[in-house]
Amino acid sequence: MCAALTSAAADEAQGRRLAQFYCARCHSIDRVSPSPLKIAPPFRTLHERYPVEMLQEALAEGIVTGHPTMPQFSFEPDQVGDFILFLKSLERGPADR
Repeated sequence: MCAALTSAAADEAQGRRLAQFYCARCHSIDRVSPSPLKIAPPFRTLHERYPVEMLQEALAEGIVTGHPTMPQFSFEPDQVGDFILFLKSLERGPADR
């Protein structure tokens, strides 16, 4: 991997690392795999449900869900931006990347 990444690519990469660390146990964070936990939607389909930008406040304040298997956590403001940028990258098709 090139050491001289653009800031957008570095942020997207950090968002992927956050997703891997916090979320991959339950959610699929790639373009093809099913989620390990059936009730956890794959991240690649979140934009089909609602704009992923709508998650910004919840990520900063702490996501609370109706099912007991999802842990509660919150991100720092820069982490929120990185995570959203990563989710947005999953919306693009391979030709757009």
